[in-house]
Amino acid sequence: MKNLVCYFTLNFNLDKYGIKFGDLNKQSIYNFGLNVVKVIVILVFMYLIIKIGNGIINRYVSKQKNFKFSLDDKKAKTVGAVLKSILRYSVYFFGVFGIIEVLFNKIGLTFAGIGGVALGFGAQSLIKDVINGFFILFEDQFTVGDYINVDDKGGIVESMELRVTKIRDFNGDLHIIPNGLITKVTNHSRGNIRIMVDVDVSHDEDLDRAIKIISDLCDRFKEENECVTEGPKVLGISALKEDRITIRVAGKSKPMTQWDAEMKLRKEIRDVLNSANIKIPYAKVKVVKE
Repeated sequence: MKNLVCYFTLNFNLDKYGIKFGDLNKQSIYNFGLNVVKVIVILVFMYLIIKIGNGIINRYVSKQKNFKFSLDDKKAKTVGAVLKSILRYSVYFFGVFGIIEVLFNKIGLTFAGIGGVALGFGAQSLIKDVINGFFILFEDQFTVGDYINVDDKGGIVESMELRVTKIRDFNGDLHIIPNGLITKVTNHSRGNIRIMVDVDVSHDEDLDRAIKIISDLCDRFKEENECVTEGPKVLGISALKEDRITIRVAGKSKPMTQWDAEMKLRKEIRDVLNSANIKIPYAKVKVVKE
């Protein structure tokens, strides 16, 4: 065909909502570019507000200990995490609707109405999460840095936000739990924590001498370790078995130090018993020839 002309026209008209895509011209290109610039400006402002706001909150958390009325470090970090969460959600909410308004003009009201309906459907659980989060905060059930158990999940509270609490377990897994689902909490970081070590010695050893050596070590151990708040001391014999006698040593330490204290105490007991030539029982095989 000699005069083959390919002509393509896109005509998408939404006069009802104030949106019109007709023939491409300079004015439409200008409007499109202006809207892109506005969206970029909104995104930059969102980033700056969150960045500056987080910086102000971090400064408050780090310097609040110098105020006349101050919080301890854990509570201050918890309040800081909640404030950051509130700031972030607020900026996202207004920023998203601002972008919708720029891109769709009057239709932004329609999107706002749809968002309101969607928010209404999810408001029940959202409000429950937020309210329960505030009760956890004000009742001081736990704070950032505490070792807690929530149902079958346990670990260190890494962050407490407006809607969720983040717990990092000792395997490194991060558990994100909505605050509304937190009904029972076991806090292992309030008050001194028990440390306990069981020591096995052979029936052939002088039991009184072994207890005396361990008791002397316990007195020295408390003086050399500031984390120990009570004891440790020898409680007595906790078990009698055919090949061994178990001596139990117990005390108390500051929260979150119990594991290190137990491992260190166990090693020092082992060393002092070896130095005193007190044998720890081990499996023996006796061969009888007929």
